[in-house]
Order: sequence, then C-alpha cells, then structure tokens
Amino acid sequence: MTLKIDVKKNLPDWKALYDSPAPHEHPYPQPWNKINDLDKLVVLRCFRPDKMVPAVQEYIVKNLGVTYVEPPPFDLAGSYNDSNCCIPLIFILSPGSDPMAGLLKFGEDMGYSGDKIQTISLGQGQGPIAMNLINAALKNGSWVVLQNCHLMPSWMTKLEKICEETIIPENTHSNFRLWLTSYPSDNFPVAILQNGVKMTNEAPKGLRSNLSRSYMNDPISDNTFFNGCNKVIYF
Repeated sequence: MTLKIDVKKNLPDWKALYDSPAPHEHPYPQPWNKINDLDKLVVLRCFRPDKMVPAVQEYIVKNLGVTYVEPPPFDLAGSYNDSNCCIPLIFILSPGSDPMAGLLKFGEDMGYSGDKIQTISLGQGQGPIAMNLINAALKNGSWVVLQNCHLMPSWMTKLEKICEETIIPENTHSNFRLWLTSYPSDNFPVAILQNGVKMTNEAPKGLRSNLSRSYMNDPISDNTFFNGCNKVIYF
C-alpha cells in the first residue's frame, strides 16, 4: 500500500502525527511504524519539514553517538599551538558568541596583557591605525586583534596584501600573532581563510549545553577561583 492511499484510509491517525508538537517522536500509524529510521525521516519530510532538524539529530545520536551533534569544547590553546607568527588566527563569529573575553584571558595566561595585546574594532578610518599596530607588533612580538573585519570590506584587499607581503618570516618577530574576528562575509579574503587557523565558538543551545559551557569557562573552571573563597564555612 502506498503512503498516499494509507493516508486517505487512516486520516485521523496521520492527522494526529501532523498536529503533534513533536512528530518525530510520535508513533507512526501501522504498518508504517515498522519501517527503518531513515525511511521515517523521508515520511516526516512529507508531513512536517519544520521538524527535520531535531529528527535528523535524533537519528545521528542513535546511530553514531551524541558526540556528533554536540559541539566540542572551545580549545583556544590548541588553535594557538597550530599557528605561528605568519599564520593569522581567525574567529568565525556566530550570533550570540563573543570570543574576546576568552581571548583576553588566554592572552593574560600567556603573558600578553596591557600593551602586549592591542585590539581595534575595524570601521571607517581605522585602516591606517590597524596598519600601524601591525607594523609595531611585527617588531616587538606583541599580539594584534582586528575585530569585526566584515564591517570594513574596502580594507580587506589591503589586509590580504599585508598578510602576503608584510607578515613574512624575515620581517616578523616569532611571538607576533594576528587575530581576526569576522562574521561570514563574501568580502573576506579567501587566501587568508585558506592559510589561517579558523575557529568558531557557537553559542550553546539548551540548558545542558549552557551549563557545560559555564563550568568549562573561566572563572568557574579555575580551581584558584574556588580555593580563594574565604567563606568556606558557609558554602
């Protein structure tokens, strides 16, 4: 029996599936409840395409494991170790995420704070200032953070030229690092993307992910934060 014919004969059962707030968890009418999980996704696509994302996530968890649907912990130190003085580190921004607090804390742990880490948010008229910061950092081995590159598309060609012609081993202090942040943009230089270390830190979704992120971030993840409490008797 085809799906079309069965829907006509068992309209109330299929309507219950269609009206369900969680149709991917609702039992299918017989004999469609015996089909495999992948076929169930195909049927669900016919009735409720708006629920395909959670349905596919459940399918992946069941067949591959939860590891493939939960983003891995943000490993800034690992990304830093993959870079060198001539390879930029690029944060691909997503709504609700801001890597700057984590980057500044990481810089402080690495001994880069104050004048050793210069940040600037790109925008109109900021190009020459950014260029001066890079030139100075190339010599003294400090870090430069160029935020919101997507807001200055007219300067991206200049930035690409800087990365290709100025930031070269002969001219660059070994401790220098160039950090970039940008939302996805057609104007961002492809060459920098290809050569750089790319990172993304998506905002956690759901209570469990939010709690896990909180426990793994500073200051909660720092044992000194807890050991420094002077009201142990109360807590």
